[in-house]
Amino acid sequence: MTGFSRQERIRRRVEYQQIYDRGDRVHGRLFTLFSLPNELQVGRLGIAATKKLGGAVVRNRAKRLIREVFRRNKIAPGMDLVVVPKRELLDASLTAIEIEFRQTLDRSLRRSRPAPRV
Repeated sequence: MTGFSRQERIRRRVEYQQIYDRGDRVHGRLFTLFSLPNELQVGRLGIAATKKLGGAVVRNRAKRLIREVFRRNKIAPGMDLVVVPKRELLDASLTAIEIEFRQTLDRSLRRSRPAPRV
């Protein structure tokens, strides 16, 4: 069981802005996912929990849930992901968040990588 290491985090505002501007956006029921390929061997995660979500306690809980799902599902190597949680995320179980994460990421990857021509 590995943690959420420093190299797996998106930290700088410039990096977030680049992902918002050039990345692919997919809306889910629990969150919005922005994704952009990177040249690294690992997937990186950024979380943008705004005050619209709630107070600090609520925002931190949402971020912990998202980080845990990302940590469990290292399924996006070479991708930068930014997750913007919605209020519905706070009422969902960890399993439901995990399923939504996988489905939303899958939709995002299918969009950014066109199907091979036959």
